[in-house]
Amino acid sequence: MPSTPAQSTNAQSFTQADIDERFAFATELVAEAGALAASYFADIDSLDVTSKGPQDVVSQADLNTEILIRDRLAARFPDDAFFGEETGPQGVDGAAGIWVVDPIDGTQPFVMGLPTWCVSIAFIADSVMHIGLVFAPAANELFAAQRGKGATLNGRSIAVRPADSFNDGMVGVGYSMRSDVDDLIETMTRLLKAGGMFQRNGSGALSLCYVACGRLIGYVEMHINSWDCLAALLIITEAGGEINDFMAGDALNEGNRVVAGPPSLYSRLEALLPAGGGQR
Repeated sequence: MPSTPAQSTNAQSFTQADIDERFAFATELVAEAGALAASYFADIDSLDVTSKGPQDVVSQADLNTEILIRDRLAARFPDDAFFGEETGPQGVDGAAGIWVVDPIDGTQPFVMGLPTWCVSIAFIADSVMHIGLVFAPAANELFAAQRGKGATLNGRSIAVRPADSFNDGMVGVGYSMRSDVDDLIETMTRLLKAGGMFQRNGSGALSLCYVACGRLIGYVEMHINSWDCLAALLIITEAGGEINDFMAGDALNEGNRVVAGPPSLYSRLEALLPAGGGQR
């Protein structure tokens, strides 16, 4: 898995036992966080929702869920750094281990009462991804992976769909207002002219997990933030999929484009995105 330069200056290393301990703890924590978020979802009419920009909203559910995750991790692993969508980076520079968290990926569907949202927790150590957890409470689905140990959905092994044509299924196409709409139009045009079909559910993390378990045959997006996708990208690779070098440059902080799918279809997925582009 690609590395992040923010971790290169700390000599601390992690044993497999260290990673196993974090995986076990985070697996329980993502369920706890999902239950908290779900309690807000059950009473969404009372949520205080504010705008961070065009088509980008946040609620107290996002913030309070992230604070729960952050505080639980800090109490258990005080030397680990934290990077959350809502509260930002804490202790990241020079850290050997970083938790990268999106408390509610798919906030727009969440506040509209749609079920396509999830809690995403990733752990990066020694410049590689080691843990990826994505929990979708509305469907009671937990996607999980440890580096080198495969990927699971609710404890059962999963694998990407062995597609070699766009006729074999649907491709998830992500978009945010950070990207140029012309790039999206070009991507969609290329996909449709190649005989493909698109799907978008408002959650990059969840869509990527659908690639990992074969519900989608690929996913592309011109720009996505690290907290939206790191956990799911590990899940895809552990499910036998192929991804681009997402962590190239300063993607931890600035985000990057993403391409993911079965190796047999990867080059065609990659060709859907225009050269250049990315964040505006």
